[in-house]
Amino acid sequence: MNKNTHQTNLYNISVSYKKAEALIRGKFSLTKEAQVALLREAKENGIDGIFVLSTCNRTEITGFAEHPFQLIKLLCKYSKGTVEEFAQVSNVYKNQEAITHLFRMGTGLDSQILGDYEIVGQLRQAFKLAKAHKTTNAYFERLLNHVMQASKRVKNETRLSSGTTSVSYAAVQYIIRNLSNYNAKNMLVFGLGKMGKHTCKNLAEYTQNKTVSLINRTEEKATEFVKEHPSIRKATIQNLNQEIQNSDVLIVSTGADTPTITTDQIPRDKDILILDLSMPANVAAEVKELKNVTLVNLDELSKVTDETLAIRQQEVPGAEAIIETYKEEFNEWLNHRRLTPAINALKQSLEVIQKDEIAFHKKKLKGFDEGHAEIITSRFIQKITTQFVKHLKDEKTSVPQSIEVVRRMFGTDI
Repeated sequence: MNKNTHQTNLYNISVSYKKAEALIRGKFSLTKEAQVALLREAKENGIDGIFVLSTCNRTEITGFAEHPFQLIKLLCKYSKGTVEEFAQVSNVYKNQEAITHLFRMGTGLDSQILGDYEIVGQLRQAFKLAKAHKTTNAYFERLLNHVMQASKRVKNETRLSSGTTSVSYAAVQYIIRNLSNYNAKNMLVFGLGKMGKHTCKNLAEYTQNKTVSLINRTEEKATEFVKEHPSIRKATIQNLNQEIQNSDVLIVSTGADTPTITTDQIPRDKDILILDLSMPANVAAEVKELKNVTLVNLDELSKVTDETLAIRQQEVPGAEAIIETYKEEFNEWLNHRRLTPAINALKQSLEVIQKDEIAFHKKKLKGFDEGHAEIITSRFIQKITTQFVKHLKDEKTSVPQSIEVVRRMFGTDI
């Protein structure tokens, strides 16, 4: 961290499924290009340590700042959201709260679907991007390392991620539970990102439907995918409108910044179920007004529960216990890194006083026992430094203020 680190705090600012519906989350979504631009500007403005996470369920910035508004301003500049909207739907975490939030997020405890492990890979990618643009530091390296260790143990030692429950799985379960004779329906998956791939795989695994079609803007990707999944038919982007006309179910996972499906493309002569798995929404809002359309978005899909969620809920205390272990380890490292220079400087100042006083009394007092004096005064020094450590570790303590007082009192260079 830079020389002014004692004036900054760790903040996490976020817009997530907790308070913001899909439409608002979409406004605060950040493209990869926007994330890079945001990181570069933060670095130019002297923010030492920052990374950005933007997924379908959340957009978050974690970084060091004198005030969280420095991060909020960056988020609003590079997204379509406003400060006023942010204030209504946001979460702002500081220092230990921010650390706890990252641990809970990285272990699936904070996922919209409890135990959804996809967030771990997304967190890794977010940190990798920040590292590539040199906006990370030793603090974040250590913190993310502890988060990943905790995440690995939670996955291996608990059943928090047991069963298959994800947005793509929920989409298929929604079809199965709400569409009679779903195996005979014509289905079209538009978009072959991670969500589209998982949806196609889940359709193949959990249904016997043989009329699933796939369209992707990059045809080569679709061609390669259907080679491995012969039950799925590849269609071309040029025939998108015709394919939609023939479909009973349309699953949209295109990941574009603006809607890729509008009312003009929707048939009016039959009922059609549309599942929008994109963030921001890729199906125009007006589509929902059509009487023959049932439009389901991410928030509604998250309500699709499974019996595995009951099992996962029972695993929460075990996961939280693992998190506490790694949080304590990280905080021990943090305290050592933050407090050791100050403690050593205080101890050295006291030892100088000790040496001077013993030398003074040695000259003044006949029969002065230098050895005993050194033992007693050393114990005083140890007790004083121990009390100072306890004081600094107290959550109510302002560490920078306390260190400044000691620096002025003893003239130490902390």
